[in-house]
Amino acid sequence: MEFTWKRPAWLLSILWLAAICLSVTIASPAMADGQLPTFLEKVQPSELFEGADRFGEVEGDPPIAPVYRGDELLGYAYLNSDFTSSIGYSGKPIHIVVGIERSGIIRGIKLVDHKEPIVLIGIPEKDVVAGLNSIIGKDMGRVAAGQERPPQVDIVSGATVTILVMSDSVVRSAVALIRSNRLSGEGVVATVAVTEKRTLDLSKTEASDWQTLLGDGSIRSLRLTVGEVSQAFADAGHAEAAKKPETPQPGDRFIDLYIAPVSVPVIGKTLLGEVGYQRLQSRLKPGQSALLVAGDGAYSFKGSGYVRGGIFDRIELLQNGQGLRFRDRNHTRISAFSTDGAPRLREIALFVVPTDFQFDVTEPFELQLLAQRSTVARDKAAIAFNLGYTLPSSYYTVTRVETPVAAARTDASAEEPAAATRTEPLPDAPPLWVSIWDMNRVTMAITVAALLVLTGIFFFQDWLVKRPKLFAWVRTSYLVFTLVWLGWYANAQLSVVNVLTFINSLVTSFRWEFFLAAPLIFILWAAVAAGLLFWGRGPFCGWLCPFGALQELLNKVAVKLKIPQVKVPWGLHERLWPIKYIIFLGLFGLSFYSMAYAEILAEVEPFKTAIILKFAREWPFVIFALTLLAAGLFIERFYCRYLCPLGAALAIPGRIRMFEWLKRWPECGTPCQRCAKECPVQSIHPEGQINVNECIYCMHCQELYHDDHRCPHMIQVRLKREKFMALSTPASRGESPPRTVVTHNGEAIKKT
Repeated sequence: MEFTWKRPAWLLSILWLAAICLSVTIASPAMADGQLPTFLEKVQPSELFEGADRFGEVEGDPPIAPVYRGDELLGYAYLNSDFTSSIGYSGKPIHIVVGIERSGIIRGIKLVDHKEPIVLIGIPEKDVVAGLNSIIGKDMGRVAAGQERPPQVDIVSGATVTILVMSDSVVRSAVALIRSNRLSGEGVVATVAVTEKRTLDLSKTEASDWQTLLGDGSIRSLRLTVGEVSQAFADAGHAEAAKKPETPQPGDRFIDLYIAPVSVPVIGKTLLGEVGYQRLQSRLKPGQSALLVAGDGAYSFKGSGYVRGGIFDRIELLQNGQGLRFRDRNHTRISAFSTDGAPRLREIALFVVPTDFQFDVTEPFELQLLAQRSTVARDKAAIAFNLGYTLPSSYYTVTRVETPVAAARTDASAEEPAAATRTEPLPDAPPLWVSIWDMNRVTMAITVAALLVLTGIFFFQDWLVKRPKLFAWVRTSYLVFTLVWLGWYANAQLSVVNVLTFINSLVTSFRWEFFLAAPLIFILWAAVAAGLLFWGRGPFCGWLCPFGALQELLNKVAVKLKIPQVKVPWGLHERLWPIKYIIFLGLFGLSFYSMAYAEILAEVEPFKTAIILKFAREWPFVIFALTLLAAGLFIERFYCRYLCPLGAALAIPGRIRMFEWLKRWPECGTPCQRCAKECPVQSIHPEGQINVNECIYCMHCQELYHDDHRCPHMIQVRLKREKFMALSTPASRGESPPRTVVTHNGEAIKKT
């Protein structure tokens, strides 16, 4: 590989590298902890408390704001994402401002910012908000004290994960705020309480059997028939759901649900076997727990939501007023139990409890099963069944511990704002972005591996393009991966909005947490930044853009079907190039006036329709995306060539690339025009030079460069080589060919 140093542009290169690395995911700058003041501007006090007319000064960390009606303190406003994780289906936080009384009763909820694609377009936001409003009026104080279970919200069909994440974050944040004692005010007297501390006894390690564990309560079960569930729906007022049973016979098994904490040695070794238990222990951190959940019957406790959104939306772990819904990265599928006498169950799942959820296996807990049924149209009804679990006392030891606790108030007036007492954040609570990265380790590993493969393709491009069939297979396979996994599954589609967001954050308030909240997008932007320095915009536009991959793959199918391909005249083609730059500059300028308007006009990108929402949008958006794809059947990558503002944004810094990897012969352009005519996106000028602003780095020109049957230069090289070899043979010099003679001692010698 030969490298040509382009130009001394170190400073500009480094500045743009830093810019692109930070220019990631969302269009709203509110992604970090302590963002209540920003979002409070979008909320009226009366939306949280009836009759409220003003907010007080924001106080504390995480911040809360007192809400007043005249001089009367009604309660406090807080932001859910300041207190707990609120990551939704989109992989980004859902921000909700909550109004809560000093007694712990929720009085108002305002959804202020989210990036949930199905809510942005597919399902009316008012339906989701209506479901979430069922929490209003609930006493979170009783939930925080463990006297009541967390309230359930009404499920919205098609947005199950989103609505559950919203409700969980509101409940968990309210419980965290109440337990911090910031609603009770100042003037409390500390006293001492004697409590019992339970410690798991790890000395008991001998495996048992299924019947013994089931008999002593080590394994707990919940058994429901279809008829019992139908009756529960009817009693709850869901008559339509009661009429739609899973099977026609009421006596059929709805589900047999089992739960057991396999991080307890005896239980784990019995159900997982010695090898399986040791493998689990190697994964667990000190004090971390794991649960085995199994089920059989007409209803699946897993469902399918975790496949799309990564969250198991039908089960929830409950303890001390807090709830946890497991994610796909916490889950391991188990094929069968390792102990004799155990039943064969259709679903067995091993769940590791995340360390950021405060869970004590020695204390009572519950597994809540959410039974869902369709009602009318796309609506769903849901009811909850709880499977309680208490670890048998033989598995732990008990010690008495004295701890200081808050007692009665002394001199503090009820009129004093409770927020005057500043408390520290919950211990060991990692920043939000750390939790997000930790939850996405598998997808990040796959993405990084794919980027390393692409780097290898670029570094060894000469070896690959000399093998056209292999290279064609490699390129097509990578495009399929980009479209299906990176785009449709992981939703890692970069957008011009990312660039505008970065610029907007520099103008307003830049914070790292804004850009670390979407790990895949961050990693891709970092890779694109490095690619700009080496190869220009080609690595992204030609290899890592899911919509670009969709266009190219569809065009390949069109060629196979012999759909005629349109060759745009060079003069017209060259004059259409600036359109995408005009679009980008228009969005860039508009973003300084209104980021919201810029986001709306950025719908010129069909990425959300075709990739994020997979065409599940309103018909004008779908028609627009399909029109662009249809044009791409006749003109390869029509959208990329003329309309893509993100391509334009990347082309500008792409000019600073430091190396020239695409080789050219002196004859290219004069007189040979083959590369220019065969370039899929017509990025090669008739004079022979490659326009790096338009090149997608498909490497077709490099295939021609090395092909001694299509490239005129290489054809001449091959003919000269063949002529030289022909002249070098004995027959070409008129000499007799050598003959072999065998001597008397058996040795072979050649004679001419």
